[in-house]
Order: sequence, then structure tokens, then C-alpha cells
Amino acid sequence: MHPDPRQQAKAALGLTRQECLDPDQRLAERYAVDQWRAEVLDKVELRDLPVHIKNRVHMRRAAVWSTLAFAHARRNEPAQEAANRALSELGSVSKTDLAEEDMSAYADAGVRAGSVRWAVEPAGAPGVGLHVLTKPGQPGETCVSLYAQTGAALASRCTYGIVWPASARANPKGSALTLAVQPMAAWRELWVYHQGAAGWIVDVLPPAAIEPDVGYAEFAGWAPGAAKMLVVREARVEGRFKRSFEVLGLDTLAVEKWADKPDSLSLFYRWQDPSWKRQTVSLR
Repeated sequence: MHPDPRQQAKAALGLTRQECLDPDQRLAERYAVDQWRAEVLDKVELRDLPVHIKNRVHMRRAAVWSTLAFAHARRNEPAQEAANRALSELGSVSKTDLAEEDMSAYADAGVRAGSVRWAVEPAGAPGVGLHVLTKPGQPGETCVSLYAQTGAALASRCTYGIVWPASARANPKGSALTLAVQPMAAWRELWVYHQGAAGWIVDVLPPAAIEPDVGYAEFAGWAPGAAKMLVVREARVEGRFKRSFEVLGLDTLAVEKWADKPDSLSLFYRWQDPSWKRQTVSLR
């Protein structure tokens, strides 16, 4: 029909809305729909569009490609390219030109892209004396075991979600380790292996105390000389996005202090992990 660029962009955005997806679709059907959504959005010619419409297309592309990255990981296929595309599209958004009505969509795209960022991060040393190994469990299940440097198994837990081994980070004392595990396309939890009075335990820290929706929880650093860890959580709660930078006690994982900016917490400001600061999307 020879649409002009604005008509083309409007049609593509209308056809690819997240809220129009069927929640009861099977995984294979959803994967095909998401591939189609990505193709539709890639046909939009951005060059002559107003900045605010370009932003909307970039945000929608980021959301769709993050979903595809998760789908690739679930299918045991390389997810790096799709996750890279999601992060690149998010980075292409001009924040100074965001319309007020687009702020929620920007937060949504940020959380979705941030939830799969470990697909593009290189594996690093988890820390002193601790490491994790994964092996298949029941069909579709992955079991994660924590091992000491001596080779002794310390704790184990299984999941039907995606385990991101590159995210493993141990504290300097070798008494705790965190791991990113993603059970849903836009919901990434933080597993915390830590040593208690009765031995090693594994606790799951969700992005928010609600039914899984859109959100992530991620490790941001260890506070030296204290049994405390730094965590960032960002999630949609009752229709609004909330981002919190938190200091947690390792023994109970209770939040001791929190703020909406890392500079507002002295412990967070001083001891945030440099690699986290370089890689996270929470500071966008």
C-alpha cells in the first residue's frame, strides 16, 4: 500500500504490542510469533521518522529481541546475538527526547533487556574457593551444585529456568555465592548460596514480592568486613516500575537499607562491584 514512514511505524507498533499476545500460547507458537514481530519491526525505516517515534520502535525492538534471547536459551541455542540486539536497541533510545507517555515503555524495555544481559557477558572467575556446576535433572530441568575448592559438594538446587553460569560471584571469605537464574522471559531471580549455622543453604531472591511479571534482581557487590551484600531490584509492581538499590544482611537476606539511587547509600556507593557498574542496565 506504499505507506509513508510514519504509517509504517504506527502499523508495526500496533501489530507487535506485548499485551496483544495470547498468554495461553504454546512455547513453539510464541517463538514463531516473536520471530514475526522482530521481522515486522525490522522493516520500519527509521531515517525520516521523528525522534519520539524512533524511540518507540527502538524500545519495542529491545523488548522483542530480549524475548527471543530467552527463547534461544531455552532451546539450547546461542542467545548472545539476540541479547546483544536487545541491549543495542535499548542503547539507541534518545533519553533526552523521551515523551512523558513513553517512560513506562522505556522502563519495560530496560527491564526486559536487562534480564537477558548475562547472555552476552563473558564467563569470569566466580571468586575464591567456590564454583558452580550444572547438570541435567528431570526432563527440562537444570540442577546447580556449589563446590568448594577441595571438590566437596556444598549445596544443590534444581530449576526449570535458565541458569546463567557467567553470573556466579563469590564473596572474599568464600562463605557466599550469588547466581542469576531466569525462570521466565522477563523475570530473573538471584540465587544466594550462603553458609549458615546448620550448613550451606540456597535462598531465592525475587525481583519483587509479587506474582512473577516483569523484573530482575541482581548482585551488585559485597561489603567487606561485614556479612552484607549489595543488590539491585527493578520490577513492575501494580502497574508501575520501581527500582531499588539495597543493602541486605547475608544471614536473613533482609533489606537493611535501600534507596532509589546508588549514591544515596554510602555502603553501596563505596563497595559496588566495578564489573556490575560497567555491565548493568539499572544505571541507564
